[in-house]
Amino acid sequence: MTLQRAIAKVGLPSPERVAMSSLRIYDLPTRVFHWTFAGLFVAAYTIGSTVDDAPPRFVLHMLAGGLLAAAVLLRLVWGVAGTRHARLSDFSLSPAALVGYLRGVLSGQARTWAGHNPASSWAALVMMGLGLGMAATGLVMVAGVAPHAVEEVHEVLANAFLAVALLHVAGVLVHVLRHRDALPLSMVTGRKRGIPAGETDVRPHMGVAMAFVAVLVAVGAGVASRYDAGRGQVTLFGQTLMLREADEGSGERSGADDEQAEHEAHAREERAEDVPHG
Repeated sequence: MTLQRAIAKVGLPSPERVAMSSLRIYDLPTRVFHWTFAGLFVAAYTIGSTVDDAPPRFVLHMLAGGLLAAAVLLRLVWGVAGTRHARLSDFSLSPAALVGYLRGVLSGQARTWAGHNPASSWAALVMMGLGLGMAATGLVMVAGVAPHAVEEVHEVLANAFLAVALLHVAGVLVHVLRHRDALPLSMVTGRKRGIPAGETDVRPHMGVAMAFVAVLVAVGAGVASRYDAGRGQVTLFGQTLMLREADEGSGERSGADDEQAEHEAHAREERAEDVPHG
């Protein structure tokens, strides 16, 4: 079944029809971030869940997590400097608006939002926060600061991100089925139909989108160039980080080994004192 037939079967407008009867609401940098953010999380979560915590494959998990954090930081900048519906100030974060929106979705009477609706506003904000939290805890882990305690927090944040992402996807599907609205296409084409009066097309800002991608590529290439595969470590800003999770109980074993070595040295000294001198 072709994409066009599938769209027609569920009663959605074709992309061509959407383009003819809609406005560009989301600029290109916002859309590039959306799919980059999603792709990096899927990559990091999949690798972290399926491979051993040792180089070289686990390094890709850490690289994806670092790039995800970099993408969030760039998105926050664009959330201040971007077009109207890219700005964080356009997010609808009122609890009352969220409850009203969810009731409207379930009843089939949800109002049309030009930009992010309350549910997607909360989802975006929470996932960006969780993304930064995962990156921070991951950095603490490779720095060797309480790695095992932080690892638990890291995993909780990752699973919370997955839960929010799945709820977000489920909400989009409910919206599509209830309203016969091709909402997912808005993050592909940037266009939405049925927009309230007073809205106009936003500029695409292709140059900013290209710069966004270029920065992420440069960050990834910079980290890769400083990676020592033989030692499984990378040096950033003068700090050497081990790109592997610490072995379970490594800190405890280190302390025990030191204590044992001290005990053995003391025993040798006692034996030396007991040796009769001629």
